[in-house]
Amino acid sequence: MKFVIQLEGVGGTKKRVVEFEPDGAGYRILLDGKQVEADAVQVAPYTISVLLNGESFEVHVSDSMDGRLKLQAGPHEFMAQVEDPRAWRGRRHGAVEVEGRQQIVAPMPGKVIRILAKPGDKVEAKQGLAVIEAMKMQNEIRSPKGGTIERVLVKEGQIVSAGEVLAWVD
Repeated sequence: MKFVIQLEGVGGTKKRVVEFEPDGAGYRILLDGKQVEADAVQVAPYTISVLLNGESFEVHVSDSMDGRLKLQAGPHEFMAQVEDPRAWRGRRHGAVEVEGRQQIVAPMPGKVIRILAKPGDKVEAKQGLAVIEAMKMQNEIRSPKGGTIERVLVKEGQIVSAGEVLAWVD
């Protein structure tokens, strides 16, 4: 598997190529063509613990409004865009869209203020599905793809935890 990741931070923009090659029961990992000792495990919703060449990093991942990922590791913050032809259908109106059935999860704990789509509704990529209030701020949760709302698992007024499934889009 080969991923091209474009990172943007205070030092500028840089493209990195990450490859995973089967190696026995695990994988050999190449970063820009050079083998690295790496391991990663999800320790909480949107939090990944990464061991890279013997050094440990805790990376917090969140979506940005422009379809990229926001990565925070200690005092460092990056914007990332992953290019993987197997996982992405392509660009529509400048944004990437995922394929297949997708679960929509709460990015943070909070209270469901509004449900904007119901089962059977046709939705477009980036269309609002629900509004969650967290720390006096309202956050619109958007669809990662165009499709049909299969199920809505929450109702208005319900308290949700980070990572809790809100709905399914097919």
